[in-house]
Formats: sequence, structure tokens, C-alpha cells
Amino acid sequence: MSAFDSLVVSQEEGGVAFGVKVVPGASRSRMVGVLGDVLKIAVAEPPEDGRANAAVQRLLAERLGVPAAAVDVVSGHSSPRKRIRVRGLSRSRLIEALRRDE
Repeated sequence: MSAFDSLVVSQEEGGVAFGVKVVPGASRSRMVGVLGDVLKIAVAEPPEDGRANAAVQRLLAERLGVPAAAVDVVSGHSSPRKRIRVRGLSRSRLIEALRRDE
């Protein structure tokens, strides 16, 4: 069993949605792992002018193999806890992509 199995993912029209906890201003951008039922992500960008949110979108798009435009922050724009939606992805493909470097 993988730590990613505890990530709460909801299937939505055309994709999936899940929670993230973002740590901005890190030394480097990376997937940290699962924290409870959300994905913890560290990004090097500061939490100013949407820069950390954009870094989260880029990091997730690259890791999941989807265009950056397919990744949206749907809530929590100014909070460390966010809700992310990824279009064109199933839960199983999401978990598989997240496990890749586990």
C-alpha cells in the first residue's frame, strides 16, 4: 500500500479534484508526500501575486503529464490549503503518476 492511497480524490466532470497543503518559499519545488488526506507540496516561489499557486500548477502538470492549463486552483487561492482540479485525468492515473518516484 502506498501513502498516496490515503489521498482523498473526488471524481468530477472531466477530471479529478483533491486537496493540497502548500509550503511556499522552500529551497526547491517538490512533492513532499501525503499529509493526512491531502498532498503536501513545497514550492520555491513566495506566496505573492499568485506566484506560489502558479508554481503548484506547473509542478503538478509536469508530474502528472498534463498541460498546465488542465490544472486549476479551485479554492484556497490565498491559503496554504487549496483544492486542485485536474481535467482529463482519472483517480487511478493520478495515483499512478504520483507514485512514479515513490
